[in-house]
Amino acid sequence: MSVQTGTKRLTTRDIQALKQRGEKIAMLTAYDHVTASLLDQSGIDILLVGDSLGNVVLGYETTLPVTLADMIRHAAAVQRGSTRAIVVCDLPFGTATDPETALRSAVAVLQETGCQAVKIEGGAAAVPTVARLVGQGIAVMAHIGLTPQAVHQLGGYYRHGKTDAEARILIEAAQALQAAGAFAIVLEMVVPELATEITGLLDIPTIGIGSGPGCAGQVLVINDLIGLGIQPAPSFAKPKADVAAIVRDAVTAYIADVKSPSEEPPLV
Repeated sequence: MSVQTGTKRLTTRDIQALKQRGEKIAMLTAYDHVTASLLDQSGIDILLVGDSLGNVVLGYETTLPVTLADMIRHAAAVQRGSTRAIVVCDLPFGTATDPETALRSAVAVLQETGCQAVKIEGGAAAVPTVARLVGQGIAVMAHIGLTPQAVHQLGGYYRHGKTDAEARILIEAAQALQAAGAFAIVLEMVVPELATEITGLLDIPTIGIGSGPGCAGQVLVINDLIGLGIQPAPSFAKPKADVAAIVRDAVTAYIADVKSPSEEPPLV
C-alpha cells in the first residue's frame, strides 16, 4: 500500500495548465531545507536549485566552479524540504557538454535527490541534449538568453536579443527546444518585447528573469528577493525585505548582550 500524504506535488502538466489558463507561474531558487520549506509553505510553484548557489552560498564570483556533487547535495536538501512545488536542479558547468554526458549527470541528479526535473543552459546547441534526456523520460527545463555558465565566452552579463539577427537566433532556439521536448524555457536578460513575442509563439511556458512581465512566469534568486546578500541586488530584482539588516541588527544586539550583560547569569 502506498503512503498517502496531504499534499500533492505539482507536475509538469500542472505547470503547462497554468500557462493555458493565463495564470502566471512563480519560481524561486532555494538551496537548503529550511528555505525550501518556507517557500513551499507559501505556495511557490517551482523551486529551482540553481547553480547560482556558487555566487550566493559558496562565495564564488561565477557559477563555473560549482560541481555536480554540490548540486546533488543541495537539491536533495531542497527536495526533503518541499512537498508541493516541482523541484528543478541545474546541471552545472561541464556536466552537459554532450547528450551522453548530460544523460549520466541527469540520471545521477534524479536518482540521488528525488527531484523532478533538470535545467540545461544553451540555445540551438543544447537541442540534441534536451531531446536525448526527454527520450529517456527526464523532464527538462531549457535556458536561453544570458547563460551564466558561458559568461567568459559571452564577455559579461548583458541583455540579449537587441538586434534582429540576435532576436531570430533566440526565437529559433526557443522553438527548437520546445520541439525537443523541454517543458519550459527560462529567458534570462532578454529584451522584454522579444520575450513577450517568444512567449506568444510557444505552447510551453517561458520563465523570465530580467526579461520583463510578458513571460508566462518569473524567477528570482531568493537572496535577491528577500535582501539577503552582501552586494546590491540586480536592477530587475525588487527586494521585498531587508533580511541582511535584520541579521546584522540581531547579531549586534546579541554581541552587546554577551559583552555587557544587564544582569548576572543564573547559577547552574
